[in-house]
Amino acid sequence: MKIKNRESAGNILAQTLKDVLKNDAGQDIIVVGLPRGGFVIAEIIATKLACNLDMMISKRLRAPHNEEVAIGAVAEDGTTYLNKSLIEELKISDEYISNEISYQLQEIKRLANMYNQGKKSFLDREHITIKEKTIVIVDDGAATGSTIMATVRSLRKTYSPKRVIVAVAVSPRSTVDLLRSEGLDHVEVITSPVDTKFGSIEQFYQNFAQVSDNQILDIIHTLRK
Repeated sequence: MKIKNRESAGNILAQTLKDVLKNDAGQDIIVVGLPRGGFVIAEIIATKLACNLDMMISKRLRAPHNEEVAIGAVAEDGTTYLNKSLIEELKISDEYISNEISYQLQEIKRLANMYNQGKKSFLDREHITIKEKTIVIVDDGAATGSTIMATVRSLRKTYSPKRVIVAVAVSPRSTVDLLRSEGLDHVEVITSPVDTKFGSIEQFYQNFAQVSDNQILDIIHTLRK
C-alpha cells in the first residue's frame, strides 16, 4: 500500500486514532510531532481531533563511515536510546558515541532556537509540563524507531503522561515490535511491511518530498496567529 503524501497520512491517522482516543477529552491530549515530516502530520491530526499540538526534536546518532545507519538517537534533554547490539557489532567506541551525542545536541539546540523563536515552546504554552495527559508521538515513518524511542524515554522521564501512544505512517514490523517492547499504550501504523520488503520510508509514499524549515515555520506562524 502506497500513501499519497503526508497530508493523506495525517488524515488516515486522525481517523484511526479516534477510537483509540475516544475516552480522552481533546484538552487532555497532546499531539507531539517530530520535525520535520512528523510535525506536518501531527498538525493535521491535532486539528482534526481538536487536540493540543507541540513539537519535540530528537536526532539520529549516525554510525561512523555511514551516516545513513542509525546507532541510536538523542532527545532535546539529552536522553538517549542506543542500539547496543549494533554498536557492539560495528565496534563503535564510547568516545565516538559521546562526540556524536554532543554534535546532535548542538543541532537540536539550533533547530529549537529557530522553531521556538525564544519562546518556551513553539506555541508559547507548556502543554507537556502538565501531568496526567495522553501524549501521541507522531512521525512520518520509523525505519529503526531510534528517534521515537529517545522521545518516549525523554517524555516519560521528565513528565508523567497518563498514556503514551505512537502514530506513524510507515514502519517495518521489527521496528513496530521494538516500539511495543517499550511498554507503549498503543502503536498506530498505516502500513507495516515485513522487514524483507522494507527498503526505505519513501518507498511507501507516492510523494515524499522533503519538508523544509520554512514549511515548519509557516505552520508555526499560522498557529500563533
